[in-house]
Amino acid sequence: MKKIVLSFILLVSSLALIVSVSAATNDSESLLNETVPDQYEVVTGDTLWDISALFLRDPWMWPEIWHANQQIANPHLIYPGDVISLIYIDGKPKLVVKRSRDEKRSPQIRAEDHKAPISALPLEVIEAFLSSNRVASHEELDSAPYVLGGYERRLLVGLGDDFYARGDFSQQKLSYGVYRRGDPYIDPSSGEVLGMRAKSVGIAQVKVVKDDIATLGTTYAQGEIRVRDRLLPREDRILPPTFYPRAPEGQINGSVLSVEGRVRNAGLLDVVALNRGDRDGLQIGDTLAIYKAGEQVKDPVTKKRVRLPDERVGLLMVFYTYQKMSFGLILEADRQLDIGDLVRNP
Repeated sequence: MKKIVLSFILLVSSLALIVSVSAATNDSESLLNETVPDQYEVVTGDTLWDISALFLRDPWMWPEIWHANQQIANPHLIYPGDVISLIYIDGKPKLVVKRSRDEKRSPQIRAEDHKAPISALPLEVIEAFLSSNRVASHEELDSAPYVLGGYERRLLVGLGDDFYARGDFSQQKLSYGVYRRGDPYIDPSSGEVLGMRAKSVGIAQVKVVKDDIATLGTTYAQGEIRVRDRLLPREDRILPPTFYPRAPEGQINGSVLSVEGRVRNAGLLDVVALNRGDRDGLQIGDTLAIYKAGEQVKDPVTKKRVRLPDERVGLLMVFYTYQKMSFGLILEADRQLDIGDLVRNP
């Protein structure tokens, strides 16, 4: 099964970057796969997760094993043509990464035609999701300006149409996202409302504001804009160019709230919502294992009910967090994943 994402092999320099392989257990060999290549040349189409998985049992363990050369300006990039070699120094395995071209350093301006760096994961999957989804609070949606209708009392508005909206436009924002209220995200254990799903239906530009009524022009529409749809200032979502999956710093125990796309089951590269977020210490790049809760069965000997152990069935990486919840991308799935599955430190 294809794996994606991870930047353990991160590196750039005119010299070799030596990544020291040393685990907290001091057993360096245990981190390596049973069979590893002596040398590997990076090719276009590789991902950092793929390359790391060639050498490591658990690629997301890179913070435990990576030691970068401090003389390297940017150790977080790898390019097609770079060669990765496995060598042993003092009996310990090390990965030596050599650039495919020489980089001359001198006090003058030089233009260089660099190849594009290897991606960490398919960002288009995440960007497409974020462009059409948002989490907001009840209060945020209730207080947001709302669509009154279009010209000539039209109830539906499309691309290129103007429409009216009423509300507080004192922030003098020129561009707004138009959202339709969706279902709430509810914590299955506490019953707390963690946020409201806000489905993007378009983008509008403010033309004129008079008192609390604004005239807006539709610059983008994913469907029709309807009366009562809400206007929220555009959300600045700046994703890091590269994700660095790692184990969470603290203990995380949560569950899958929903599978995006309004389905109940998930698989590889699907996006899921989790009931843990910023307040729980969850961060972008945190990697979590997915478990099926152990079933309750009857012991045929004691005749009592007993709970079977939880079973690990997948792996996900958190790519966007809110105060009370977050979204993750499934990186591994040994079987079908479902709403209610458990997530915890890998």
